[in-house]
Amino acid sequence: MSKHLQRDLQALEQLLLDQSSIVEQMVFRGCQALRELSTEPLEEVLRDEEVVNNREVQIEEECLKILALHQPVAVDLRRVATVLKINNDLERIADLAVNIGERSRSLTMFPEFQAPENIDRMAEVAIGMVRDALDAFVRLDVETAREVCLRDDIVDILNRQVIDALHDLVHQNASDVEPAIYFFSASRHVERIGDHATNIAEDVIYLVDGEITRHRNEASV
Repeated sequence: MSKHLQRDLQALEQLLLDQSSIVEQMVFRGCQALRELSTEPLEEVLRDEEVVNNREVQIEEECLKILALHQPVAVDLRRVATVLKINNDLERIADLAVNIGERSRSLTMFPEFQAPENIDRMAEVAIGMVRDALDAFVRLDVETAREVCLRDDIVDILNRQVIDALHDLVHQNASDVEPAIYFFSASRHVERIGDHATNIAEDVIYLVDGEITRHRNEASV
């Protein structure tokens, strides 16, 4: 690897890590808005969304510049391709954080609604997955990446518990249908964040081992 390519790759990865830090805070604040039924964290999320969108374009442009100028091969080419894919997943996670925060705005109309508590745990696991997946990328740590993929099952179980709790609430009180739908939507968004974190972890496995693991389970069914 030339010194110029190494320098540009390091700068690119730093841009990606800065992006991930902003996205992680967006998810935290979006879930905070949902938990507290407050629009103040949502306003911060909406401000950060524009930053994330601009950075996504910047990162993509830097990837294309590296491909054009350096024409990387083998692991260096996989590294650029991985950054491109992770960049897209981070932008999608940011969108989901906005969606979660916006559900809090709708739920402020139902202050008496007793929301299921499991969503806090689900958000905690999902945020941790994103953080650890990016850490695995930096350290080229396949074991951590595989462990992140396994944690997606925890998020799915917690999401199922939230859905079951919402079903019970609606069954007991039909007036809770509307807020339950809003909360179901928020829970689904958190679950999708776990899916995107899994995508990032799978991209790390591809980067290190050259092994494409996406859709493997579906293909074996």
